[in-house]
Amino acid sequence: MAAGAKPDTTASPAPQPPSAAKGVFMRRIFPFLLATNVFIGVYVFAKTYKRDQEKKNAQATAAAAAAAAAAAAALSSPASTTAKAPDPTPAPVPKRVLPPLSEDEQRHLYKWMLEEKRKIKPRNSTEKNKINEEKALLKEFIRAESLPRL
Repeated sequence: MAAGAKPDTTASPAPQPPSAAKGVFMRRIFPFLLATNVFIGVYVFAKTYKRDQEKKNAQATAAAAAAAAAAAAALSSPASTTAKAPDPTPAPVPKRVLPPLSEDEQRHLYKWMLEEKRKIKPRNSTEKNKINEEKALLKEFIRAESLPRL
């Protein structure tokens, strides 16, 4: 090659701009990776679901076996019929009783409810009338000397 000669352009093709290489990746490889990710997620979800179901079935089987054993023991010995087996269902959780609200707190709550009702945008006249009735009732409660207990 001479010092002043141009390099031979026919021997090697021009390199692709980076955007073309990115386009090839997005068009061919990205959908494959996306589908693979979805399939792996479904597989993991199905495995954990199946494992949870197996645990529940094992617990149900153990409970049924225990109940059958208790029934068989009750039939075999008449002395045990007088003693009752404990109830397998847990006792209900007691409800939490909150202290009553003071009248000031109630008024503040009613005012907040009235503000929220004012923010609502009704879709039709029926809904608007309903909201207006609720607002009128809230206004009565706020202006009243004594409030109904909540």
